[in-house]
Amino acid sequence: MKIYTKRGDSGDTSLFGGERISKSAERIKAYGNVDELNSFVGLAASYDLSEQGTELLSTVQEMLFKLGADLATPPSSKTRIDRISEQDITFLEDAIDELEENLEPLKNFILPGGSQPGATLHVARTVCRRAERATVACQETDEISDNCVKFLNRLSDFLFVIARYENKHAGVREESWQPERNDQ
Repeated sequence: MKIYTKRGDSGDTSLFGGERISKSAERIKAYGNVDELNSFVGLAASYDLSEQGTELLSTVQEMLFKLGADLATPPSSKTRIDRISEQDITFLEDAIDELEENLEPLKNFILPGGSQPGATLHVARTVCRRAERATVACQETDEISDNCVKFLNRLSDFLFVIARYENKHAGVREESWQPERNDQ
C-alpha cells in the first residue's frame, strides 16, 4: 500500500465513515492538534523517564489515538469506534493524585522547563490546551462526543503534574516565577 493517495490534493479529507470535509474544518483542526500533542508526548517518552512515567505516557498515547478517532467520527455516524470514556478521565485523575503524592504542594507559579522530559511535557501541556480550545470550537459547530473536552482538560492537568514529577525524578529543581513589583 502506498502512503500517498492524492485524494487530499484538492484540500479535503475523509472522516471515519467516508464523509469528505475541508482540511480547514474545525473538526480537522481539533484532531490535528491532538495528533501534534501525541507526537510531543512521544518525544517526551523517548527520554530517560521514571518507570511510572514511561508506563503512564504509553497509556496516554493510546488514549490520544482513541481521542483522535473519536473526534474524526461524529457520534451520529454509523461507524462504530471506541470513544473516550469516563473511565479514561478517571484514569487521568487517579494518575494525577498518585503523582502529586510525591510532589511538594505549589505555593507559586513555576516556570516551564527543567529536564528534557519535563520541559517537553510542559510543551505538550500547552499543545494540549490548544487542542482543547480547538475541540471547544469544533463542539460549537459540529457534533462531538461529550467526553472529548473533559478529557483534554484533565489531560493538560496531568501533563503539568507529570512534568513536575519527571523534573523531580531527574533531580532538577523547579524555578518559581517571581513577578516584578512596582511598589511606587
